[in-house]
Amino acid sequence: MNDKGVFLLDKFNDIETPFYYYDTPLLRKTLCAINEETSKYDNFLVHYAIKANANPKLLALINEAGLGVDCVSGGEIQAALDAGFPADKIVFAGVGKSDKEINLGLDSGILCFNVESAPELEVINELAERNGKVANVAFRVNPDVGAHTHANITTGLAENKFGISMADMEGIIMKAKGMANVKFVGLHFHIGSQILEMDDFVALCNRVNELQDKLENKGITVDNINVGGGLGIDYHNPNGAPIPNFKVYFETYADNLKLRKWQTLHFELGRSVVGQCGSLITKVLYVKQGAVKKFAIVDAGFTDLIRPALYQAYHKVENISNNDDLDTYDVVGPICESSDVFAKDYQLNTCHRGDLLAIRSAGAYGETMASQYNCRQLPKGYVTEDL
Repeated sequence: MNDKGVFLLDKFNDIETPFYYYDTPLLRKTLCAINEETSKYDNFLVHYAIKANANPKLLALINEAGLGVDCVSGGEIQAALDAGFPADKIVFAGVGKSDKEINLGLDSGILCFNVESAPELEVINELAERNGKVANVAFRVNPDVGAHTHANITTGLAENKFGISMADMEGIIMKAKGMANVKFVGLHFHIGSQILEMDDFVALCNRVNELQDKLENKGITVDNINVGGGLGIDYHNPNGAPIPNFKVYFETYADNLKLRKWQTLHFELGRSVVGQCGSLITKVLYVKQGAVKKFAIVDAGFTDLIRPALYQAYHKVENISNNDDLDTYDVVGPICESSDVFAKDYQLNTCHRGDLLAIRSAGAYGETMASQYNCRQLPKGYVTEDL
């Protein structure tokens, strides 16, 4: 348990808890690693999945690194534009795009709508006609590929709500080609999140290859292939593995996807970009000895980090205030729900009232999923440069 992250404890003591801390030097190193690997290929383009974390200070660094953005709402499009991302690097996905959101995309001149149904295609064409525009569209394909991840974050199975079946793809492409205000520019895929087994991505490549061959036999060519994201991080070892193995990830696609020479390959990475740079810092309020358990009761709850309650997700927890002998705790929050638990039967350096704990690997789907349940305030986010 002495394997801990490095934190600015003297600065943390002056900040109201709970709060998010973002290690921006680590984020910069992660972005450099992504750019170093993608620079090996002429036609690889990465869009940051803004749903992972929309903190404006992080977005500024990601924009500075030259990444595009993957959005799933109008609010995310606006956040990307506000952060300075060029509209022609923004792609917009989601099964339920509202007219207002589509109009925002049209007015902004985004790169592409990733369309998920025939009715959506019709609405985009109609709205584009009203606006006197032609919308670039890619079709999100449901490849019926499973992923080794939590059931709630797999998206590529036939039973999932996302995308259009491969069997229907030729028909909807021809439908688009017959419309005056949309332009078919690509295919979009995404099979899930927190994927660590490259075989899942190989299976996706095989499906893409199969579909491309089928479409070309019908005279249909595709300019852009978007394989989504999904690359996971090491939640158990954030200190030993702070940056994912982007080399192997991008090589998997380079080796297995039969990319045509004219095609651009798009990626939508989120968690793997920001996950390890963020920690939720929380204070021990009470140490309570129950009938069968000892509890470290902290001031953060699932309103601040919902992943453990929602996905039974593991996050490494560190007592960053001391290196006393180890004791075993359930680390729990103050929310009036039994699911408000960060860790059970967890070994920590002995906790005392006022100790600060760091809940690690919380840079993705932490601050951005926070709520005000129990009328709690939203946690603030601080980057290294703030302190």
